[in-house]
Amino acid sequence: MMLIRYLSQIGRYFLMLKEIFNKQTKWSVMKNLILKEIDDLIIDSLGIVCFISFFIGGVVAIQTALNLTNPLIPKYLIGFATRQSVILEFAPTFISVIMAGKMGSYITSSIGTMRVTEQIDALEVMGVNSLNYLVFPKIIALLMYPFVIGISMFLGIFGGWIACAYGGFSTGADFISGAQMEFIPFHITYAFIKTLIFAMLLATIPSFHGYYMKGGALEVGKASTISFVWTSVTIILLNYILTQLLLG
Repeated sequence: MMLIRYLSQIGRYFLMLKEIFNKQTKWSVMKNLILKEIDDLIIDSLGIVCFISFFIGGVVAIQTALNLTNPLIPKYLIGFATRQSVILEFAPTFISVIMAGKMGSYITSSIGTMRVTEQIDALEVMGVNSLNYLVFPKIIALLMYPFVIGISMFLGIFGGWIACAYGGFSTGADFISGAQMEFIPFHITYAFIKTLIFAMLLATIPSFHGYYMKGGALEVGKASTISFVWTSVTIILLNYILTQLLLG
């Protein structure tokens, strides 16, 4: 019974994706909606992303340095390990899980509140495709999400360099040498491919839970929690699959 419910929800989600791209809202209206979503979802997220990235990069560098106790192991490996950790996993995946909480709860609660207050019904009565009007601008805005992850990568490595150089674990030159060592450009491509797919999930899964919720104000809070859980689970599962496909 549980399996059937999950399958019906997955089917409903894909039907919602199809409906988002039907009957487009006119561009003069859509343009303002997209700009508002960029401000709410991308610009407002930069502060928390920068803060977390800088300090996690520092923590990764310090922990790597503390575990390299053998004097025969070169110190430049700290920079190498920090770069690999930040670019491959931390920036695209860890930040996306955090954004599932920040962006996801905002999207679910805003659409859920519109459902509760019957604003979505009013849009439908006026002949507007409410899914296109509400969700499409979020998808377009989150096409800028790789820009956020790019900043996260830079600040993660920069935080590692600061922690390493000023914490006395190695010299800044050694760290930079390690960060440049055996660099594979495809790793950046891999990170951005993941990021774009995660951006699509961040825009659509919380929207799905907000749009199809039933009840009152209490249920809006429950829907936000459920959307965070499912967005995080989907991101982690897809992370495993994409890593196996692209790097395996």
